Amino acid sequence: MIKRRYNAAIQRAKGFLELASALYDTSLSYRTRRAAEGVLQTDSRLGYYLRLSLLPRGKQENCIALAFAADSFRELKLLAEGKVSVAWINPSASVTLAYRGTGPLRERIPLRVIATFPSWDVMGFAVHESTGITSLAQIRQERFPLRLSTGPVGKRDLIDSPVTFMVHAALRAAGFSTEDVRKWGGKIYPVSRPSHPDRRAGIESGAINAVFDEGIKSWGQSVLDHGFRYLPIEGPVLKTLKALGYRPGVVPKSQFKGLVADVPTIDFSGWPMAVRADMPNDVAYALCEALEARRKMIPTDNFRRLRIADLCANGEEAPYDVPLHPGARRFYREQGYLK
Repeated sequence: MIKRRYNAAIQRAKGFLELASALYDTSLSYRTRRAAEGVLQTDSRLGYYLRLSLLPRGKQENCIALAFAADSFRELKLLAEGKVSVAWINPSASVTLAYRGTGPLRERIPLRVIATFPSWDVMGFAVHESTGITSLAQIRQERFPLRLSTGPVGKRDLIDSPVTFMVHAALRAAGFSTEDVRKWGGKIYPVSRPSHPDRRAGIESGAINAVFDEGIKSWGQSVLDHGFRYLPIEGPVLKTLKALGYRPGVVPKSQFKGLVADVPTIDFSGWPMAVRADMPNDVAYALCEALEARRKMIPTDNFRRLRIADLCANGEEAPYDVPLHPGARRFYREQGYLK
């Protein structure tokens, strides 16, 4: 039998990739219940804003350079500038806005999708029933001084953060802003993540009377249990947001105890891997081959083993409105995943 091996340089590079992944399962990590109510989550002291580059050494011939990044609009900007090759983004709507030029990046970016990973989520706009508020428009009409828990609200966050941009877009469509809430005597309580313990404490103590954010699985039931209602996103506000590239969704009564009917809102699902349209077809095809080869090892957000067919299905958990890259489309068709 002929022995097989990677060349020495690839052994070291591949070894580092395996090592980096395994670090999230060492003593540097720990478990919490902060992500979704009743769900045990792994957190870590390690960072998770990923920048990874595979670069040629010296004058290697016919060598492909790839760089990967994961997070938000910032990484899409790097993709537009050619500084990264693949960006893994949350949510799918962020890639749509960048493709259309309707988001914070302004200019249209020639993007294509390699795969969209399942991750169901919607935006929640919840206010305490004691406020008497039943719509976003009423907040503006009454100049209501909300005590609002939301994501980061800095100027840089408005450019980089998909959730900050989305909340501001919704409020702007309703005719006001977080700065207006402050002027009306309200207060903004920003948190770094939807599951932040300060938010839970504020909901339980009554220190906050509104939550506008994504990650509804982590706080959505808590607000209902403490006398909040969800505001519908409909009419002119919904029309404005759809024009930007957002898909409508619902806060479903089937998933939240005490919710008597589905509430219309904005979809925030999907984790797309985006690339530039000019990526060579064979490279895009190889990326899909790699996803299939590692499908049993890639973590998922829906508690199910990754199914490659879901990555191109354009389903409820993994929607996309940006074209598939031709190389990816060829792979999915050849493997029978795309009809």
